[in-house]
Amino acid sequence: MFRVMLVEDDVRLAELVTEYLSGYEFAVHVVSRGDTALAAFAEIAPHVVVLDLMLPGMDGMVVCRQMRAISQVPILILTAREDSYDEVSGLEQGADDFLNKPVQPRVLLARLRALLRRANVQQADNHPLVFGDLTITRAERSVTWRGQLCVLSNTEYKLLLVLASAAGHVLSRDALLKKMRGIEFDGLDRSIDNSISKLRRRFDDATSEKIKTVWGEGYLFSPSAWG
Repeated sequence: MFRVMLVEDDVRLAELVTEYLSGYEFAVHVVSRGDTALAAFAEIAPHVVVLDLMLPGMDGMVVCRQMRAISQVPILILTAREDSYDEVSGLEQGADDFLNKPVQPRVLLARLRALLRRANVQQADNHPLVFGDLTITRAERSVTWRGQLCVLSNTEYKLLLVLASAAGHVLSRDALLKKMRGIEFDGLDRSIDNSISKLRRRFDDATSEKIKTVWGEGYLFSPSAWG
């Protein structure tokens, strides 16, 4: 998955973007203040940044300039202005692209993919995902649990990998189905729920602490509950 750092203080917009991009190959990390963005940037190490301009704590243009001073990661600026001022200023500060609000998620997705292709960013690190006693080795498509190789079906492995790759973030059934099978949730398909139940049994998660149900939203892989 690609890591997206979304610097946006509009909670509803951040939720919309996160929900939409999580249905594809993106794990979204939201930062709501400009003055904390640089520290978060170092911690998240995103593949691409989506940056609002009107932010509390620090102006988005300043944030853009600071990020560009230390990294060449692609930066897409969000602007509410209809004239060219923000576009010109943003490009001068080092931004790679800009998008006017209100944001159309499908257009944002296409722009992000284009930026990543242009920057030749390779999808997802291939190093193992490790959470306590659980290790997922993507290069070998293997899962180790408490020191023992765990044999999973193809569906179970893909679901576990999708959840673990977005650890700490809620994924809806729709997002999970899109990532795994490229289809949308029709409100009736229970395959995700059934596979979640199987994973919980395999990993001694009777209390649903490792893979949590967030009612009305979806499922969350808890990174701190695996040992």
